[in-house]
Amino acid sequence: MTKLSVNINKIATLRNARGENLPDVLKVAEDCQRFGADGITVHPRPDERHITKKDVFDLQSKISTEFNIEGYPSPEFIAMVKRVKPNQVTFVPDPPNAITSSEGWDTITHELFLTDIVTEMQAADIRTSIFMEPNAEKIKAASRIGTDRIELFTGPYAKQYAQNRESAIAPFVEAALLAKSLGLGVNAGHDLNLENLTYLIEKIPFIKEVSIGHALISDALYLGLEKTIKAYKNCLIAL
Repeated sequence: MTKLSVNINKIATLRNARGENLPDVLKVAEDCQRFGADGITVHPRPDERHITKKDVFDLQSKISTEFNIEGYPSPEFIAMVKRVKPNQVTFVPDPPNAITSSEGWDTITHELFLTDIVTEMQAADIRTSIFMEPNAEKIKAASRIGTDRIELFTGPYAKQYAQNRESAIAPFVEAALLAKSLGLGVNAGHDLNLENLTYLIEKIPFIKEVSIGHALISDALYLGLEKTIKAYKNCLIAL
């Protein structure tokens, strides 16, 4: 069954709006796991507008499932990840001022750079994942890099889902099958929600993990966190 990793960045955004500790990011992480989440994802950015470096270190002892840290592999980011030693690090090609992730890595242009950092992380016994679009040649490059997994950037799928879900999912199925044939694990994330998640898993049942934050936290405002996590988990049962 595909695992659900809950991205708690938006909890930190809300907390930071008042400069206090409400909501408590650490407690929310513990609650998410208690309610059935299979992991916790954070994406710290240099300006610390949501998850801070302190959060990352404080969360280390609170994660009893899996800890996934996303981010751009700057020297500072790499040093932090090596100290925290999460289960997985997901490399995202975000510039420092990006509001959210909007594209995947060009693994062909950055093949040598990514090979070096993937090798460094694996030497520290940290599983690696590269955030990328469903592009065959770039997935082949990811295989040459030696990463353990790729995370398919599902923003385009989510955007096109309402118009034509069959055409929206087609390139992702093709990309996932190629990655699997090359021995790469497949994760997925970005703009996944209760409307489009089930169909994704029906068509690509071997996805190992989905990372979901914005939509899940938004749904929790109406449903409550426990019911929301259960609803997302139900979407991950491939038919």
